[in-house]
Amino acid sequence: MHRTHTCGELNINNKGEKVTLAGWVQRVRNLGGMTFIDLRDRYGITQLAFNEEWDADLLAKARKTGREFVIKAEGEVIERSNKNSNMPTGEIEIHTQVLTILNASQVPPFTIEDETDGGEELRMKYRYLDLRRNPLRDNMMLRHRVNIETRNYLSSLGFLDIETPFLIKSTPEGARDFVVPSRMHEGQFYALPQSPQTFKQLLMVSGFDKYFQIVKCFRDEDLRADRQPEFTQIDCEMAFVEREDILQTFEGYLKHILKTVKGVEVDSIPRITYDEAMRLYGSDKPDIRFGMQFRELNELTQNKGFQVFDKAELVVGINAEGCASYSRKQLDALIDFVKRPQVGGGGLVWCKYNDDGTLKSSVDKFYGEEDLKEWAAAFEAKPGDLLLIMAGPTAKTRKALNELRLHLAEEAGLRKPEEFAPLWVLDFPLLEWDEDSERWYAMHHPFTAPYPEDIPLLDTDPAQVRANAYDLVLNGNEIGGGSIRIHDRGLQNKMFGILGFSDEEAKKQFGFLMDAFEYGAPPHGGIAFGFDRLVALLGGKESIRDFMAFPKNNAGRDLMIDTPATISEEQLNELRIRLMTE
Repeated sequence: MHRTHTCGELNINNKGEKVTLAGWVQRVRNLGGMTFIDLRDRYGITQLAFNEEWDADLLAKARKTGREFVIKAEGEVIERSNKNSNMPTGEIEIHTQVLTILNASQVPPFTIEDETDGGEELRMKYRYLDLRRNPLRDNMMLRHRVNIETRNYLSSLGFLDIETPFLIKSTPEGARDFVVPSRMHEGQFYALPQSPQTFKQLLMVSGFDKYFQIVKCFRDEDLRADRQPEFTQIDCEMAFVEREDILQTFEGYLKHILKTVKGVEVDSIPRITYDEAMRLYGSDKPDIRFGMQFRELNELTQNKGFQVFDKAELVVGINAEGCASYSRKQLDALIDFVKRPQVGGGGLVWCKYNDDGTLKSSVDKFYGEEDLKEWAAAFEAKPGDLLLIMAGPTAKTRKALNELRLHLAEEAGLRKPEEFAPLWVLDFPLLEWDEDSERWYAMHHPFTAPYPEDIPLLDTDPAQVRANAYDLVLNGNEIGGGSIRIHDRGLQNKMFGILGFSDEEAKKQFGFLMDAFEYGAPPHGGIAFGFDRLVALLGGKESIRDFMAFPKNNAGRDLMIDTPATISEEQLNELRIRLMTE
């Protein structure tokens, strides 16, 4: 064997033992007649000692090694004279007697340290080197642990891990598919799955009443820090259940993960409706680690002569507690922030509740002391607080105020990554209207069931139909979403019709599922968790990239293997594909 122990397990109790270690050279320190090598593997670091008095030739060989050389060292565990209490192996070192260079290394393009000098693009090109660094190694270990705890928890509840196909049919709903041409069937294509949605529903029809899968999914969409073209879902489905059964099951799952992985106890997970979330936070995935709930002020602010408020569909604000001391420069910076195109606000009105009890606003010309006292009462403000108010179209204004709320919380250090505040958001609209295409779209997907009592509204007022759907939010990020599914062919046909499918299109795309509903489909529902996002949040980050071993960059490229790439003319001919040229 190349090693008897790892580089992270030896301690003073091993003193006097003969051991063999193998790993990578972290650093070499030449100190006159002595040389020390820090030897690293994924378990830790152990110091190797070389002394001219012990073996001058061996010392010379040690000095020829460099960073990231792969070596094997044989020797005796001895007590260090200069101990390092910050390392698990810091009380010992290896009196090295045999040194074998297993492989030399070029000088790495960036330092393999916790704090590296490599830029993101460079590190992605040499991802195999970046993964040697402790932060990424720890991320991969966290991912592994969440994976194992997920499997153990769901298996203990009787869920079966069942694989579903990767080569499926392209569907018109949702994001763009990645398509795969078929060589054997000219002009026909597979698609890579955005989700195993229809297959897990078919498994419920098949009688497998509890299914899960930790599965790769694919979406050809624009990328952000929390998006990748290929990502991992924890995909789950249950039969003979109602919404409460699913909420209880997966509330238990999240509590289990937080306790076993992070040591965090969560007593219960609060629930709010979609309408409440939008009214109180301007977001369907609110961060509830801090306050600053919205207060609507139409009645207190309109018809006072201030046209910005008088003409607004919504006047709404937040209370930034303890921020009345903000300078004019700081207030102007907040106004500039909300006017950014990506935020979309038209402006910002402020009102300071001074420590002496007086109130001062940026619209004193229109509102007197008594008006401002009413504002303060509506916000439950106290001396030292700062009221920030926006006005305009309802949806746009709520969105902009939500961005301001998150910005203020970030500046104030209120979005603490070590705190975890989960939340269920319920009762989403089933449908949303798109002005450009002048048609209805499913807010979740076409298989989501409406509330039974809302079904008549499908014919009269589709906008008011509530979906029997639910999202699980953690620290302002959606980590899971699901619904009770339609399991009746007639209702599913009706849903397809509302979404603009002709009978022929519905049969072509989803006939297999509707046919299955004719053979005893049970009531069923499920949920899917964004595995990458969940792991990233548990690791204290919102970007998923460093919690995936080999991610793509913002342009969807893998810089390490240089893909996507062209394919040969021969392959194109086999697939009967002709590339368009200018």
